[in-house]
Amino acid sequence: MSGDLLVKNGVVVTSSGLRKLDILIVDGVIEALGRDLQRSNVEVLDAGGLLVFPGVVDEHVHMREPGLTYKEGFEAGTAAAAAGGVTTILDMPNTIPPVDSSGKLREKKRLLEDKAYVDFGLYGVLHDSNIDEIEEMWSEGAVGFKVFLGPTTGDIPPPSDKTLIEAFEKSAAQGFTLAFHAENYSLVEYYTEKIKKVGLDNPEAYPDSRPSICEEEAVSRIIILARKTGGRALIVHTSTSEAVSLIKEAKMKNVKVYCETCPQYLLLDRKAYRRFGSLVKINPPLREESDQEALWSGLREGVIDTIGSDHAPHTYEEKTMGNIWEAAAGFIGVETLLPLMLDSALRGLIPIEKIPLLLSENPARIFGIYPRKGCINVGADGDLIIVDPAQESMIDSEKLHSKHKITPYDGVKIKGRIRYTILRGVKIVEEGEIVKHKIGRFIKPILDREP
Repeated sequence: MSGDLLVKNGVVVTSSGLRKLDILIVDGVIEALGRDLQRSNVEVLDAGGLLVFPGVVDEHVHMREPGLTYKEGFEAGTAAAAAGGVTTILDMPNTIPPVDSSGKLREKKRLLEDKAYVDFGLYGVLHDSNIDEIEEMWSEGAVGFKVFLGPTTGDIPPPSDKTLIEAFEKSAAQGFTLAFHAENYSLVEYYTEKIKKVGLDNPEAYPDSRPSICEEEAVSRIIILARKTGGRALIVHTSTSEAVSLIKEAKMKNVKVYCETCPQYLLLDRKAYRRFGSLVKINPPLREESDQEALWSGLREGVIDTIGSDHAPHTYEEKTMGNIWEAAAGFIGVETLLPLMLDSALRGLIPIEKIPLLLSENPARIFGIYPRKGCINVGADGDLIIVDPAQESMIDSEKLHSKHKITPYDGVKIKGRIRYTILRGVKIVEEGEIVKHKIGRFIKPILDREP
């Protein structure tokens, strides 16, 4: 389903600035941009006094389907995405079964197509046993490949160096991106056992079980492999100042390494374990204030390319069972991603033009779905978010759309309020309420782009 819509009098926010423009969407695609546009037989939406952003592309979500739908599921997860202004999600592959072949990719696509409120792409996973499947998965429509170097939900073992170098060579030849959970597995095991041996099992000890060296070592190795092969790497959920420095240096040498961080690393630090306990257990863990400062600097300087949610739902029982070692790692975030970062921009922490760059344009470019997604250009899908910057709102966990509404942001007051989420010219969310049924589509990367 696609719509015909004329959005008038809004201030369009793009990475190059703010302009008052009308946007004409015909059959789901932006047909014209300009002042005083007119068109008969289309719905007209007056966005006077409002900001218009491209729909958010959240390149890092775990919707838990198939196999783990007691935690979330695609219907609830994509409803949360829509309510939060996310019009495209890229779903991670550590489900049951993991998406490690073209057949499993096809099965997952078929399973999800009728359950999506927003458009979606699917990652494949990389491990030692499926390196020969990579090209076929890419041709089948995998948006990229997730590489777990550290322990994660699903217990997917890290690939060997031989597999990594071969994957990078294929990346250089084909143009796909490898997305890395960058923690050294053996170092995590070493430090975790070290903390456990002294009898610590309280949440405040958790960051010491995965100290910054675990991320720094993994990022160093990824950069070396990307530099030697010409392959493409995205470091997801970057959390340390050391990683930011390494990635900044690599970019100066034109290495194809990209950097994602998440709101939790920007807005929370390790003191949050004292307040929230295991509810904020995530991997990598929350860090020091100095790491936060480095991340904000990285955003302003352009070292950090994207902000993803790492939406990773679990049940309340899983989040609170036993001690910190037994509790599940991860919490929801797709619905609060844009509101939190919009609030940060409206408070002056980053320029507002950074929002479409970090949350829409850059993730779409990195994963080959630009310019169909991630921008407000003629020929792009008519995916828009219309925001009232003058209104304030409060995050209310009970009103969130995920199955398990566990968030450290409950009760947080934020500047700006999403008025409409528009997918391919169709208003799917209006004033916080989902008003259309599931019209999301599977999207593939553009395979013939430059590597």
